[in-house]
Amino acid sequence: MKSNTELKIYNSLTGEKETFTPIHAGRVGMYVCGPTVYNDVHLGNCRTFVNFDVVYRYLQYAGYKVRYVRNITDVGHLEGDADTNEAEDKLAKRARIEQLEPMEVASKYTNGFHDIMRIFNALPPSIEPRATGHIPEQIEMVEEIINNGFGYEANGSIYFDVPKFIQVKGIYGNLSGRVVEELQSETRDNLKKQDEKRHPADFAIWMKAAPEHLMRWKSPWSVGFPGWHLECSAMSRKYLGETFDIHGGGNDLKFPHHENEIAQNVGACNCGGANLWMHANMLLLNGKKMSKSDGNTISPTQLFTGDSPHVTKGYSPMVVRFFMLQAHYRSTLDITDDALQAAEKGYKRLMESNKILQSLTLKGGKQTEIDNEINALIDSTLEDMSDDFNAPRALARLFELCTKINAFKGGQLDINQITEGSLTRLKSTFNDFIFSIFGLQDESVAGEGGQSALEGVMQLVIDLRAQARASKDWATSDKIRDGLKAAGILLKDGKEGTSWTKE
Repeated sequence: MKSNTELKIYNSLTGEKETFTPIHAGRVGMYVCGPTVYNDVHLGNCRTFVNFDVVYRYLQYAGYKVRYVRNITDVGHLEGDADTNEAEDKLAKRARIEQLEPMEVASKYTNGFHDIMRIFNALPPSIEPRATGHIPEQIEMVEEIINNGFGYEANGSIYFDVPKFIQVKGIYGNLSGRVVEELQSETRDNLKKQDEKRHPADFAIWMKAAPEHLMRWKSPWSVGFPGWHLECSAMSRKYLGETFDIHGGGNDLKFPHHENEIAQNVGACNCGGANLWMHANMLLLNGKKMSKSDGNTISPTQLFTGDSPHVTKGYSPMVVRFFMLQAHYRSTLDITDDALQAAEKGYKRLMESNKILQSLTLKGGKQTEIDNEINALIDSTLEDMSDDFNAPRALARLFELCTKINAFKGGQLDINQITEGSLTRLKSTFNDFIFSIFGLQDESVAGEGGQSALEGVMQLVIDLRAQARASKDWATSDKIRDGLKAAGILLKDGKEGTSWTKE
């Protein structure tokens, strides 16, 4: 590591912070549950992926070689998470509504997800496997679970026998804290084929496909498709091994998805999968859970363009990313217009302070109390990130350093009261935290990174306006055009599409 501080991570499985010791020295295997690509990526999911992007970046900064696996769910996630062979796959349903092939839907929304991740400057994972590309591995895992006595067939579908698993292994519910007896009241008893299960807590690991089901594969039991929970067990094992270091995802996946993953792993190979489980908390909007039904929602594109009643203007991707850093990944984060405006000011201050810092020079320099304070703040920043990736606390340390940096420029502090080594360390660490660890970009600089982010946002805006024009929603189309003009960006419609320029 670049500091002598040991890394501690909160383990959802034990409920405690633990000193992180990788299975293989110097290497980390990390699996994070990716999106179900049947719709545009939700802003709450973006927060989760930005959180784990910071985790990925800091692990690399600390000197680890990281294999980061993040999947694409393109089959098996049923409407209402219902284990019935009449329940419709979310992606297949979208294909039916949009009159597309399921893989067209998957490609469309996977590309959209990648676009948003690039705009947020999230690093791509080392491996990004798709559920549909790993059907043989999933069938093999079902066979192992059956052979070990934890799976049973019912009319061509295979279910995981939870009571049997608890009787033999006694660990179901350790991650989520759920008691299996409570699940009886939570199950949807009115669903068809619910009686196929021996117990309401049992869950499907292979589903027989109804004749009209679009996504289907041959298996030893039926023509069907894998259960949603199975893909992550099979793909994490394939790319990271039977036991690996870290498994991450949103807090909403703790039950049933992650609980069932553990059961499948243990049921198939008597291995628990990840040693350490990390869960990111949800994003709120104006103090409430986001919900389309009551209008309390905002998309990434609306946040960038300002085309939403919840914000007074658009905010740049880096301002939004900076805003996401202001709450610990295990805490909820509340989006409000006031909070975003404050984040915009904070982001600009951080970037300006870094420019000032990088231009500072010494005419001698000596070790003083100021020198010691700066080194102590740098040490504390590293300690904060090594304490369960506490980005908001580390960010607060950077702003303490901003105050000193600005005082050096203004003359309130004498720059020569620090040593050359301390100035070099401050420049390096401050720059590393902003760009390498927090993954921010300086949007005021017309460079490759900043420009690509702006181009990505503008392409989203142009696509949104094109959809409005195609729907003859001229009011929305004009609002987007006029709003961009007020921001100094002109749109030009031509035969080859719409282009944009800065005034």
